[in-house]
Amino acid sequence: MNNAVHQPQTVLVLGGTSDIGQAIVSALVSPSLRRVILAVRNPDAVDVDALSFGSAEVSTVAFDAGDSDRHEQVISEVAERFGDLDVVIQAFGQLGAPGLDDPVAAAELAQVNYVGAVSSALAVARRLRTQGHGTLVVLSSVAGVRTRASNFVYGSTKAGQDAFATGLGHLLHGTGARVLTVRPGFVRSSMTTGMPDAPFSCDVDDVATAVAGGLRKGRSVVWVPGILRVVFGLLRYAPDVVWRKLDR
Repeated sequence: MNNAVHQPQTVLVLGGTSDIGQAIVSALVSPSLRRVILAVRNPDAVDVDALSFGSAEVSTVAFDAGDSDRHEQVISEVAERFGDLDVVIQAFGQLGAPGLDDPVAAAELAQVNYVGAVSSALAVARRLRTQGHGTLVVLSSVAGVRTRASNFVYGSTKAGQDAFATGLGHLLHGTGARVLTVRPGFVRSSMTTGMPDAPFSCDVDDVATAVAGGLRKGRSVVWVPGILRVVFGLLRYAPDVVWRKLDR
């Protein structure tokens, strides 16, 4: 359970090898943080001794974002083994820009980014509601605010994930459980290595700092960087002809 100054004791990262997920945990380090659980596809491939999050004990559990049938079981087993979950970070996801000629790849991306996000979030939400406290952090993207032709499949999965997370947060209102939706722009990370920066790009530490601040302040949404809230507030209503030119 969070202490009196809202510092978590137990953090679970779904997609535990994510640069952003681990950076968020680092930003949450305090003397109160006791346990960090990294949910990953292959626990044996993670060297927990090489990871340091203050004095917290680091553990791994098996988790496949694409295997929705097991998400409820994974969350139940984690809660049974480690107790209450204070912060759960949904950090998994795939990049990619499959087009008209690759429907299989598009479906696989949607299975992880949207279907997996929905099933795991519902499992987490039920657990947090039962506890009466805890926050689910959902890593969305500004790509979902208005989709572009160049990555419309990825953008559509983030649009769905974002809308789902927002609605889930409303559903949980008053239960003690919360949802924090994170809308970063282009993030420089291992996943985006070799890709050119976009306007208002940021680093993983920028996302982590924003998330930690959002958790402390009880926010439901954070934009990273914050200026993107204004930028996309305007771009959302830009004429299609202008939007298509910006995508070139």
